[in-house]
Amino acid sequence: MDTVRLGKTEIVVNKNGFGVLPLQRTEKTEAIRILRKAAEGGIRFFDTARAYTDSEEKIGLAFAGRRERLFISTKTTAKTAEGFCRDLETSLKTLKTDYIDIYQLHNPPFCPVPSGEDGLYDAMLEAKQQGKIRHIGITNHRLSVAREAVTSGLYETLQFPFSYLATQVDTDLAQACADADMGFLAMKALSGGLITNAKAAYAYIAQYSHILPIWGIQRMGELEEFLAMHDNPPRMDEAVTALVEADRKSLSGSFCRGCGYCMPCPAGIEINTCARIALLLKRSPTERWLSEKNQERMNRIEDCLHCGQCEAKCPYSLPTQALLQENLREYRRVLAASRGE
Repeated sequence: MDTVRLGKTEIVVNKNGFGVLPLQRTEKTEAIRILRKAAEGGIRFFDTARAYTDSEEKIGLAFAGRRERLFISTKTTAKTAEGFCRDLETSLKTLKTDYIDIYQLHNPPFCPVPSGEDGLYDAMLEAKQQGKIRHIGITNHRLSVAREAVTSGLYETLQFPFSYLATQVDTDLAQACADADMGFLAMKALSGGLITNAKAAYAYIAQYSHILPIWGIQRMGELEEFLAMHDNPPRMDEAVTALVEADRKSLSGSFCRGCGYCMPCPAGIEINTCARIALLLKRSPTERWLSEKNQERMNRIEDCLHCGQCEAKCPYSLPTQALLQENLREYRRVLAASRGE
């Protein structure tokens, strides 16, 4: 079994972290069953957020009275110390616990520091001194903020997108965390669904001994696939290496990660799906994406107001409006081909 030590937190868990965000879409009883099965199968790290609707509630119901040997991380999008304290108390109550292992600032547009006007870092320190949180973490999609968090020495963990589609700058950031003895939690380890081979995704990240991938799991079948890797961890053999290289070639360049920080759109466009539909068509059954519902979703691109809000909010500085138009053209090409037109 592969294990990872999360830097100076001294938390050691196996290489499978459970990302609870997708369980928002799973019926409560089934979600609890999946969470308990994960813990019984050896998964020890569960990651959620105050913003993930009822996911904290589902964790609380699943693990009330079973907290020992489990590590729970959650997040706050609070902008002030007062909001931070409200979120923390709500999370503790909803998770049915009296402490959170890693409490993370959720994608702030800057790196909070002690004595800042926002008061966020000072509130974190106070909560840690009170024993309500054990370790201070931060998540981000902005490379500049992530780098500042690493070099500041203020945070014990960083959660950042990382998969075998990572660029060299992403890999350099991961190495900087290792050098700083800072835990690295890899969000979007399946790149928002663009990576469809879980074994290849695992094998790639397993090369980095200090990185804990957070797998988004929604169904029992998905969980069982990752549990099967505990005793027989996949490795980067020739076949896996060839698959990774082929995917990198196919998916290289500027592409939407589906993070959703561009939303909401004033024109009602579901940008985080529509701006990457061409890639999704390559990665999963075409029929799913060509449904009437998805046709309506894509046609809404024509209502774009060209206000530029999406591009201003994109943490990757993507030309979102151009991506939407490119994806609409490709979508209509594939749709016409499916009809024999």
